[in-house]
Amino acid sequence: MKVRNESQLIYLHDEIQSFLGTPSFDFLGYDYTLTISNKGTDLKYGKLPNMLTGIIFSENKFVGEIPASIATLRGLRNLNLSHNNLDGYIPSSLGNLTVLESLDLSNNSLSGQIPQQLVEITSLEVFDVSHNHLTGPVPHGKQFNTFENSSYDGNPGLCGKPLSKECEHFEPPKKEDEDSAESPFVFDWKIGLIGFSSGLIVGVVLGQEFYARKHEWFVKTFGIQIMKRQRGRRN
Repeated sequence: MKVRNESQLIYLHDEIQSFLGTPSFDFLGYDYTLTISNKGTDLKYGKLPNMLTGIIFSENKFVGEIPASIATLRGLRNLNLSHNNLDGYIPSSLGNLTVLESLDLSNNSLSGQIPQQLVEITSLEVFDVSHNHLTGPVPHGKQFNTFENSSYDGNPGLCGKPLSKECEHFEPPKKEDEDSAESPFVFDWKIGLIGFSSGLIVGVVLGQEFYARKHEWFVKTFGIQIMKRQRGRRN
């Protein structure tokens, strides 16, 4: 996934891969890292599967497909990739995110069917795939029996309950094999903060194991920019 407007960017490089050799941290068991680069300064976070509980990248200009290997982040509770320009299929591997509570993929250009595997996410309370190009039957059973029509608005190709459109004989489109959900999760996203004041949300939410000194760096780096913009509004 990439961004179309590459001017004035903060560069976020998120790579989750097995360490080769001795880890760069003094703690054992770190198998994954998150690197945030800002104006030549790199900051690494470790032990992401247990720490990362939310990814909020809504209202950016991301393009491309959702990586199937995002399902390796088993601790995710909130995944919001809404209001971008993402295309391709919804990875069936997202069904492996068994503690996910909120999934928002609305207002993109996603196509194909909604994977039946998502029914296995029994913790899911919020589900929104509205305003895409999805087709075929809406999954049913478990939590999916609780979602309303608004979760599927703007997808005229969808059918089945809770929608009023009944499903006739439907043959799912052929699609290429997804990358294995067990493969290392590597994606390279560039995030523009130009539109922050107009509602841009960029966030990576970490759990209770977030180390204080790293948190202070993050707040200092990104918080100052937000404060400056807020002050500018008052003046």
